[in-house]
Amino acid sequence: MDKYGVCPLEWRYGSEELRRILSYENIIKKMIEVEVALLIGLANAGIIPKDIVSHVEKCVDKVSVERVIQLEKELGHEVMALTVALGEVLGEASKYVHLGATSNDIIDTAWILVLRESLLCIKSKLRNIIERLIDLAKRYRDCIMIGRTHGQHALPITLGFKFANYVYELSRSYERICDLEKRLIRGKISGAVGTMAAWGDKGLDVEKYALQTLNLEPHIISTQVAPRDGFAELISVIAILGSQLDRLAIEVRELMRPEIMEIAEGVSRKVGSSTMPHKQNPITCEKISGLAKILRSLVIASLENIPLWHERDLTNSSSERILIPHTLLILDEILNSTLLVLENLVIYPENMKKNLTLLKGINMAESILVRLVRKGVPRLVAYDHLKHLINYARSTGKEFEDVLINDEFVRKYLSINEIKEAMRPENYLGSIDKLIDRAINYAYKIMKYC
Repeated sequence: MDKYGVCPLEWRYGSEELRRILSYENIIKKMIEVEVALLIGLANAGIIPKDIVSHVEKCVDKVSVERVIQLEKELGHEVMALTVALGEVLGEASKYVHLGATSNDIIDTAWILVLRESLLCIKSKLRNIIERLIDLAKRYRDCIMIGRTHGQHALPITLGFKFANYVYELSRSYERICDLEKRLIRGKISGAVGTMAAWGDKGLDVEKYALQTLNLEPHIISTQVAPRDGFAELISVIAILGSQLDRLAIEVRELMRPEIMEIAEGVSRKVGSSTMPHKQNPITCEKISGLAKILRSLVIASLENIPLWHERDLTNSSSERILIPHTLLILDEILNSTLLVLENLVIYPENMKKNLTLLKGINMAESILVRLVRKGVPRLVAYDHLKHLINYARSTGKEFEDVLINDEFVRKYLSINEIKEAMRPENYLGSIDKLIDRAINYAYKIMKYC
């Protein structure tokens, strides 16, 4: 049972790919990359001999992650353990390791390398979801269903229109991630309080050459740490994305109710209930909703990490070790689960048609109202009269169309054919095709941009 740890993110949630990226082993490897990049920066700036670099590059692979972990237990300091481990394999070059740097030059920049790799994975999965939703929007653009507001029947829409709204919302999150990367994916190489004092007037050169090696832009200015608003923005953007996917999951859960049953999870489950054999529960969507709650709660901790004392304190460090990997792995699980749901989604057009007529036509009252106004009836007069007819139709159980046809006031302005035309849901979809296309084109534009 040892492989099943306390945290379900170790074995239950998230992909092996992202777990590898966020592993402590990978973080240590990234820290080593930063230390090597710093040596390259020092050499190119003329602070240390240039031949040091070639020697370091030959030997650096000999550093063992296990040795770094062992040294940290002895020394109680992560970066010092790393520099000692490097020193053990670099020989003469070891005297230049970490020269003028502070721990967070290494830690913060290593985290950024890990996050850059993580966000590539996240964006790839989000693209797959958006593309799947685009396919569904196109396929069901003409599949008419009732639109609901406040949980009540409103006006007709199409299932494709519903999917297109999610295409748009998730494309906005994709755009947020791309915009976020401009502020987040930056390196920090600036010394103990951010002044680059140890490198004299060559600090900007050290920074430039070191970060060029890592293909990173620098922060414009920093204290001992990179500004924490970038990490808070990351967690916030992820929480927004998780909440959007939660909304989609709730949509499936609501429309899967037996009394509605317009769409449903098609994910195969051997057991729905331990006691009720008939149950088919939307448990994948419920998992998405449950995990999204945790994402939203993590935003508070990320915001609390912004106000550090003076040029920094250490209160962010322990928090971020939990916060960053947990946030990314939770989102990873939500993305994987959403794609699973969309790939196996079951659609019931016949139930949509049945539910569309459930209120015997009174949901088409606005269509009649608009036509009456066009014929010269003041809007409030038309509204009040239709409200009266709706109450009559409800109390008698009559079809609203029949009530309209037999009403003298309505017939004064509208013919029987005009009433029938106005009562057809397919005639009251407005600009739905153009709106679907606009949402899809927006998504394509955003995904091409980033």
